Amino acid sequence: MLIAICSLKGSPGVTTLTVALGARWTGPEIPIVVEADPAGGDLLTRFRLNAAPSVVGLAASTRVRGNAEPDQLARHAQFLPGGLRVVPGPVGSEQSRAALSLLASGPSPLRIAGDRVDTVVLVDCGRVDPDSPALALIRAADAMLLLARPRDEELAHVALKLESAQRWSRRPCFVLTGPGSPAARVAGELRIPVMAHIPHDVKGAEALCGRGGIRNGPSRSPLGRAAAKLAFSIRTSVIQTASRLAPQSGESDLRLVQGGAPS
Repeated sequence: MLIAICSLKGSPGVTTLTVALGARWTGPEIPIVVEADPAGGDLLTRFRLNAAPSVVGLAASTRVRGNAEPDQLARHAQFLPGGLRVVPGPVGSEQSRAALSLLASGPSPLRIAGDRVDTVVLVDCGRVDPDSPALALIRAADAMLLLARPRDEELAHVALKLESAQRWSRRPCFVLTGPGSPAARVAGELRIPVMAHIPHDVKGAEALCGRGGIRNGPSRSPLGRAAAKLAFSIRTSVIQTASRLAPQSGESDLRLVQGGAPS
């Protein structure tokens, strides 16, 4: 399974949510987080990781080998304090865009890893536009989570690009993050279902970075609980879609999955 997470404007917390989804993934699959933000990554500095292995090395190995291998992505992963596998991106935008361009030029090791029944690949694509080198990864994904803050100025910008953005993915899903307008109001104004509304949770985000204690750990924090429910919803949605006949070309199969999510 391959899930792309991105935004259309600003920095609504794409990296934080991607890590949270990996840390709280509810299925039997092993999650691997890949940082594919064209503007440059945060995981190296946020978690004080080594410079390698990384997305840069993954891109280079794909170019040298010519064909991606099922375990190639896992070999380029590092481990966060809680055990989550991550493939960090470079800090600089120039190096990041170059690496992503290489990954988009041939068979994708992300897609091949995502085709494994025992793996889910969660890709942090950052802020995306039609010229983004991460767009090829989004188009190859089983689903796209599109994040936005529920604020009027940001939603107005999203509304202008939403119709085009929904065509990037076979399964576009809209997610709100942080305080602002209620999800029902946003859904009505944009005429799009809201799959989840992720709370602003500073302590929960700190716990994901290994700085939290037991009381505000990922499983107990509002962010962690919301991420677990979203992980359940998107996994269920992808599995249900895969079990049906694919929708006709050009149709958007966007629905809100409800019920049965873990607490």
